[in-house]
Amino acid sequence: MNPCIIPEVPIDIQGDNRWMSQHERHVSEAKEREPDVIMIGDSIIQKLQSSPIWNDLFEPLHCLNFGIGGDLTQGVLWRIQNGILDNIKPKACVLHVGTNNFGNTPDEISEGILTIIKEIKSKLPECYIILLDLLPRGARPNELRVRNSKVNEIIHEKVKSISRLEVITVNTGLLQSDDTLSAQDMLDYLHPTDTCYRKIFEPVHELLLQILGEAKDIDKEIIGTQ
Repeated sequence: MNPCIIPEVPIDIQGDNRWMSQHERHVSEAKEREPDVIMIGDSIIQKLQSSPIWNDLFEPLHCLNFGIGGDLTQGVLWRIQNGILDNIKPKACVLHVGTNNFGNTPDEISEGILTIIKEIKSKLPECYIILLDLLPRGARPNELRVRNSKVNEIIHEKVKSISRLEVITVNTGLLQSDDTLSAQDMLDYLHPTDTCYRKIFEPVHELLLQILGEAKDIDKEIIGTQ
């Protein structure tokens, strides 16, 4: 059995219960607010909330951030099945997960991501999903970067027939001509800097505006026919 598709709470190695505490906070936020947009995933999603672009572009869209640093596909699956989507009806969901699935093959990780998409669709059938490519990692070419690229290739092919879903390629402009990553884009060669977050998420914001605008038009049509 592919471990990437089995919902699982991660082992609390450090003993401070932070993963579960964050999940419980997310569930509470979902009960208290009515988001139009949700973001689910790992630290790439989580740290976006600490970047200036969050307040500039995403907070005005009534967006909730359900990112947890270090999360795996199986952790995201568990969270989806245990409360974060139960009390909300967002119009769009942004997803980035899979880069932390160390020891898993591209096929396994891809299946994990596709299982998450299926789970989101089952709970929120009208929600538009924006799937981000896995980002390159490491200052220079390495096996994890190759693995992430292969996951992206598989996913691009597999999701072609899925409606109300779009994949955004985020690698464009991040790699230098010699395939290195610049510290100006990723200081630790994993997490985007504020400048890099704008490169990655401004196209996401543009797509969200389009999705939310279309949803608003549909709502007006429904009200007009009542």
